[in-house]
Amino acid sequence: MQRKRTKTVDDPIFEVRDTTVSFDMERGESKVLNEVNIDVDRGEVLGVVGESGSGKSMFASALLDAVVDPGVLTGDITFHPESGEAIDLLNLSQEQVKQVRWEEISMVFQGAMSSFNPTMSIGDHFRETLAVHDYDVEEGMERAEELLADLYLESEQVLDSYPHELSGGMSQRALIALSLVLEPEVLVMDEPTAALDLLMQRSIIRLIRQIADERDLTIVFITHDLPLVANLADRIAVLYAFEFVEVGPAYEVLTEAKHPYTRALLNSTPNLETPREQMRPIEGAAPDPVSVPNGCSYHPRCPLADATCERDDPPLESDTPEDGHVAACHYVEKVPETVPLTLQEVKVNE
Repeated sequence: MQRKRTKTVDDPIFEVRDTTVSFDMERGESKVLNEVNIDVDRGEVLGVVGESGSGKSMFASALLDAVVDPGVLTGDITFHPESGEAIDLLNLSQEQVKQVRWEEISMVFQGAMSSFNPTMSIGDHFRETLAVHDYDVEEGMERAEELLADLYLESEQVLDSYPHELSGGMSQRALIALSLVLEPEVLVMDEPTAALDLLMQRSIIRLIRQIADERDLTIVFITHDLPLVANLADRIAVLYAFEFVEVGPAYEVLTEAKHPYTRALLNSTPNLETPREQMRPIEGAAPDPVSVPNGCSYHPRCPLADATCERDDPPLESDTPEDGHVAACHYVEKVPETVPLTLQEVKVNE
């Protein structure tokens, strides 16, 4: 299917600069997002991947200024709507935040069942959302029926149902429709298919891609599952120890990864093409957010690590930055030989 993108060169919808999420703990400051910098391009699907606890969900929450207390969000996040002036997301009033969330930037959380009120029908969720944001409810419900139909759901049946009456896949699709009913420009999805079986995951990924194409959405898709996002993302950003360590076009990141962590992550991910005996777990454990190692945060687990890695934190850059593929590693040129990829094939749309 041909992508219908409005994306142009140097047209960011998000500019994230020096953004940190921290928590004060008895044993010290816990940074669960550490001075990250990234642009999200208008009209793209950005896949954000990493192990559990790498900071993925905090990055998603930061994009909506939705970090819960006692977390502290600092830095700069600028949102550029299609029409109108740039918005400083971290300096909005409560009323402005309410307007931006759902109307401009919407979010789909992991596990639809926990996102719905069990005492309300699915239709009442749509009507309440429309009314709270001062939208025409009748017109909005017509749009809800269209969205549900686009997601291959019988709209009348679903709207009359209560959350417990829907299957997991139906609930997740209904939640996606609810997140789009106010016609936002950006959809942030935090592990939206994690609770579903593999067949339903693949089905929903195809539907998300179809809706993104048809509605010119920008999507930030958070996941730990690299193969799952392969056929959805335009670019992939890899998080390790609360920082981005590699960012680039999806096909390049999955077939020519520059960072040793990305390659280790690919080698450890179960897939149908690679024999089980060739899969390799990543040795060691991700760092504690209170005591992230000095220098390169990955050096305790990296086969390339030396004194330079222990001392100096490598910048996120490339020798050929025009290709948009960057990695935070002192020894990018040695990575392919030291950490060869064992996967047989990556099925991804170039």
